[in-house]
Amino acid sequence: MTAALKIPGPDHTISIKPSHERLRVLFNGKVVAETTRALELDEAGYRTVRYIPRGDVDMAFFERTSRVTHCPYKGDANYFSLVDGEHIADNAVWTYEHPGVAVSAIAGHVAFYPAKVEFETF
Repeated sequence: MTAALKIPGPDHTISIKPSHERLRVLFNGKVVAETTRALELDEAGYRTVRYIPRGDVDMAFFERTSRVTHCPYKGDANYFSLVDGEHIADNAVWTYEHPGVAVSAIAGHVAFYPAKVEFETF
């Protein structure tokens, strides 16, 4: 059973806005995502995270893992490894499949750990 989610407020802010850049994500030199529809989530005390619509990622590189983490504001995160036949980046991608109401805009989106992929913006 998932614990009740906290609502962001003055002591812990969360904002979501559209990105105005074209974003490309590469894994081992291969394009695994490209979008002009990314969302930027800014959460108190953390770096900005770009969430990319699943429709703009190549799910052929994704393998679901059993890893699940919990954020008291966003809910349960599920993870994917990136696999290209030569390399594996374990738990490189996460998604909130049923995010809390305050961050419902990120439903159907994925985010990538910057240390496991390359980002290009243009």
